[in-house]
Amino acid sequence: MKQILPVFRREFYGYFRSPVAYVFLVVFLVVSSGLTFYLGRFFDSRVASLDSFFTMQPWIYTFFISAVGMRLWAEEKRSGTWELLFTLPIRVKEAVIGKYLAGWAFIASGILLTFPLLFTVGYLGDPDWGPIFTGYLGSILMAGSFLAVCSFTSALTQNQVISFVISVVINLGLVFLGWSVFTNLLGFLPLVWVDALSNFSYTTHFNGFTRGLIVFKDLVFFLSLSAISLLLTVLVLER
Repeated sequence: MKQILPVFRREFYGYFRSPVAYVFLVVFLVVSSGLTFYLGRFFDSRVASLDSFFTMQPWIYTFFISAVGMRLWAEEKRSGTWELLFTLPIRVKEAVIGKYLAGWAFIASGILLTFPLLFTVGYLGDPDWGPIFTGYLGSILMAGSFLAVCSFTSALTQNQVISFVISVVINLGLVFLGWSVFTNLLGFLPLVWVDALSNFSYTTHFNGFTRGLIVFKDLVFFLSLSAISLLLTVLVLER
């Protein structure tokens, strides 16, 4: 696994060699803040918390992380550089993990750049910092799961647009499974089945983090989903 670090460095620094990365970060910060203050009615709640910010995260990630992840392997296939990559003394799983960790670090950088929100809630009131910091932890873990799914879909095709659409559909479905309106539509199914389906939702396992709880099953869900998606990516590329 010694080749993971060189791949990570190549990919991570590669993000910042293009102006697209800076545009992405700026747009992500503007959209996150805008939805928090306006759609989430941050000031109307009169509560010093970031609940409205965390509520918007799964919906924002559905599109923004899909946009980041669509190029992980689709671009390599389109340009033919993936064949060159695998002529080097590097195994497929090392390349997959290295590229994934670089993308995850890039997205985590964007999440952490929302730190001015911390100063805002600290200035306006006396917030409970526990749920805020666990919320950030959950956001980063959830972002990793989103990106792992995108890595798999990107390995399936050399067309970035197709990869983006498939990623949005899958991730949006995993968000909707935890949405009460969607689960109500499944009222014709036994309650046990509905509960089982909702356990495959991002929001179901993210809600605990936003309440200040770090539950073992939530950690297992995000890490397992990421691991399974990366394993599928390796299998697709090896085939």
